[in-house]
Amino acid sequence: MTYQRAVRVAEEIQKEVSGIIQKELKDPRIGFVTITGVDVTSDLKLAKIFVSVLGDEKAREETLLGLEKAKGFIRREIGHRIRLKNVPEIMFKFDESVEHGARISKLLHTIHENETQENKE
Repeated sequence: MTYQRAVRVAEEIQKEVSGIIQKELKDPRIGFVTITGVDVTSDLKLAKIFVSVLGDEKAREETLLGLEKAKGFIRREIGHRIRLKNVPEIMFKFDESVEHGARISKLLHTIHENETQENKE
């Protein structure tokens, strides 16, 4: 039962944080951010928010700094929008899976091109 609740809370947090970042944060350090997932512990005390950032390494670092600075505001807004007895602590993590998937896709494309060239010869 608590697992299902944690999943539902994670989905709500993901939806609300996305809206907060898009519409309410005015920090120029925060670039184009996508919330790719949220993991909430079963006791609802900690929420890991996974983000993907468009841009280079410097843009990622700046965005994570901006999100860390706005963590208190975001947590307070979550508390206002979602009815929870205790609002979980939030932690932002960079989601490596999107970048990893793009790298794998590029490698597969390169292999396919090499095989096509070998078949032509």
